[in-house]
Amino acid sequence: MKVVELVVAGLLSLGGIRSLVVWIGSEFDARSAREQVLYSLYLTARVGMWFAFAGFFAGYALVDEPQNFAWYVMIPISLAAVQMLAGLALWRSSPGPPRRDAPGDARGD
Repeated sequence: MKVVELVVAGLLSLGGIRSLVVWIGSEFDARSAREQVLYSLYLTARVGMWFAFAGFFAGYALVDEPQNFAWYVMIPISLAAVQMLAGLALWRSSPGPPRRDAPGDARGD
């Protein structure tokens, strides 16, 4: 049964590497250092989730007493929280749609 967990851990690690390559290739036009830091946190948590789940399966396969490995569940939960909070902060800092009654409206009134 340990072979199955190690294969799943390997597949999740490959998914993490693929996610890292895809996200490194994407562009993000940050308007401030704060947005760049938030985006970096978001991506680190997003890619880290793959490796955290891979580590969970590898640990489950390699640890003699899996019940002592229960603390590890906090790592994916923490990464998910960081990803959610960074995503929300980025969303809140993005400019909304232009208001119709804003000065300099492009309608030509």
